[in-house]
Amino acid sequence: MEEKEYSKIYRIIHWAIAVSLVLLLATIFMRLTWMNKTNVANIIQDYLSGTDQVLSQKQLIVLAKKIRQPMWNWHIYIGYVLVGLFSIRFILPIFGYIKYQNPLRKNLTPKLRFQKGLYIIFYICIIISLATGLIIEFGPKTIKSLMEEIHVLSIYYLIPFIVIHWAGVFIAEFSDQKGIVSRMISGTHNED
Repeated sequence: MEEKEYSKIYRIIHWAIAVSLVLLLATIFMRLTWMNKTNVANIIQDYLSGTDQVLSQKQLIVLAKKIRQPMWNWHIYIGYVLVGLFSIRFILPIFGYIKYQNPLRKNLTPKLRFQKGLYIIFYICIIISLATGLIIEFGPKTIKSLMEEIHVLSIYYLIPFIVIHWAGVFIAEFSDQKGIVSRMISGTHNED
């Protein structure tokens, strides 16, 4: 199989997007687990039970949300970074630095057609996630709830995509595309 070369700009964009997605998942994971507003409220309640201070459940939730807000701000900032990175990712092909994924090219094997098609689906899902995130932040409040519902669904495609991507990388590395990881890191592959 032909070895694909990855330009420096392609590799930088790829890894910046990868790191950003992992950081986004970390903020989501924290929000859903130990930084969950109810968990934080319970911690506060447990602490206050040893004092003569009393807060209602509503006050505890408000305080819990304030405590976790700085962590959640990082989710928003990383989302802005991703908007920028994907904008660059979609503009670069115009200047010839990156090629568009075209799953409909005639000379593609079924495997390549599947891979390229999967990336198109991923890009569409990312665009929806980024657009709904921006609408949540800057759009009309009348549709914020709907946009939040759609935005939350992001986790259901992102984790499977990452798993499929890594599985594909490992399969490629140990089969017909040996050196794919080193080419994505350094741009070249050296056979020993």
